[in-house]
Amino acid sequence: MSIYALGDLHLHFGCELKAKAQMHDPVWREHEQRVMSNCVRTLSDRDVLVLAGDHSFGRNMEACGPDLQFIMALPGRKVLIRGNHDMFWDAKKTAELNRRFQGRLFFLQNNYYAYEDTALVGTKGYTFEGPFYVSRSGRITGWDREEAGHAEKLVERELERLRISFEAARADGFRKFIVFLHYPPTSILEKESGFTRMAEEYGAEQVVYAHCHGETRFHDSLMGKYRGIEYRLVSGDYLRWQPLCIRK
Repeated sequence: MSIYALGDLHLHFGCELKAKAQMHDPVWREHEQRVMSNCVRTLSDRDVLVLAGDHSFGRNMEACGPDLQFIMALPGRKVLIRGNHDMFWDAKKTAELNRRFQGRLFFLQNNYYAYEDTALVGTKGYTFEGPFYVSRSGRITGWDREEAGHAEKLVERELERLRISFEAARADGFRKFIVFLHYPPTSILEKESGFTRMAEEYGAEQVVYAHCHGETRFHDSLMGKYRGIEYRLVSGDYLRWQPLCIRK
């Protein structure tokens, strides 16, 4: 039994897709078939597959229904993180989603998922993405302070949700943690953040995230070992739709 992770499926079987610039890359061509074939070849039904957000472009349950059916057909036990495009998922109704899809999907928000002696904790997360002011040489010379202030408020909300997840697991006796976010844990301006500090506070072994698309964005945040924690990017186009094994 192993844990695998993959993010940003951006499925749209039940709705019309509005063109997104990063999805013109050839890596997105028939990516759904590659997701399915790679998962079938790699995972067993005993494995856990964590999908790190942006599951569907459907804006409601009716529109995202076919996308969730596709996810349920993947092998393994599916754990879902909320992404910025997952409009069907009202954070306040996570418990309702877990009741509705019990035994088929687990929605990770203000709760945790138990894997042996480790708790999988997580939330959507957030990070400031600009606007940035860039010189002709490509150096960042400033940024929109108002937008940065708004981002700080969203970060605080998501940190509170992540702490609820940690504390729920710790109250049940867990002391080993893997953190899952949709957004990267740091912005391109940061070496650390509230998310990295919280991961260190609770002794998390890994922080796994998605959201960064395209060659120019893959290195926007931490990757590899940093202050004793392994940081992993699992965006689908980065992994070429091959689920990443993060724990055997």
